[in-house]
Amino acid sequence: MVVDYEFMDRIGEGILLSLGRAQEARDLTYLGGQMGLLPPTHPCRSPSLPKRGTIRSCTGDGLSTRSAYGPDQELETVFGQPLHQDALSRKNAQLSGFGTSDHSRPGLSMNTLTHVDDSGKASMVNIMEKSSTYRLAAASGRVLLGTLAFDLVCANKISKGDVLTVAQIAGIQAAKQTSNLIPLCHNILLSGVKVDLSLNKELQAVEVHAEVTSVGPTGVEMEALTAVSVACLTVYDMCKAASKEIKISNIQLDSKSGGKSGDWHRTNM
Repeated sequence: MVVDYEFMDRIGEGILLSLGRAQEARDLTYLGGQMGLLPPTHPCRSPSLPKRGTIRSCTGDGLSTRSAYGPDQELETVFGQPLHQDALSRKNAQLSGFGTSDHSRPGLSMNTLTHVDDSGKASMVNIMEKSSTYRLAAASGRVLLGTLAFDLVCANKISKGDVLTVAQIAGIQAAKQTSNLIPLCHNILLSGVKVDLSLNKELQAVEVHAEVTSVGPTGVEMEALTAVSVACLTVYDMCKAASKEIKISNIQLDSKSGGKSGDWHRTNM
């Protein structure tokens, strides 16, 4: 089997260039020459290794040598990546926050993904040490029906029955089943679930609002969002025979309270 090493090298170089990493592409070309992967006539083919403390790069016309050290530079590998204890320490500090919801830990910010462990895999958060507080979450959504379907809903003439009542019950049921639908949600005891649906004549839409309460160690935002989502889907299901233009939109968390992060309210309702 004949392997076209130059072609393989060009593929790697092209990928790096497409990512805007020209220096790394030149260094990859040089590395191919050092490993004997380039033809003898290639300008970057060199029989000798660079001196310690220097890095050779392919410039297209030949090799150039640059220092790997500087007054404010860290030691670099052939591919230009920093290799320094301070850089590694910073990386470890960033990773130290994964897999926990305790925002007081060093290196952990409010933006850290709590459902990811140190190795980057999905992980269910352990809430055993979190204190129980009163939790409330409110969410909303909208189903744009169009003229025909909206008029049928207003007149309660949809063939499947009372759209608003069925969707309301579906939303309540869905809130109680959230942990079965969302893999990393906890199975928590809900104190109350309230789902309201109303008709918006101006937009020819059904407005859906849900409010979920609980006393426990974790929030109920997902329960509120699940209630709204399933209620909207139920409206769609019951009205889809009347129109194929129905659109579900604006499903969002409106507010939450309780827990370590405190209260939050959406400002652009």
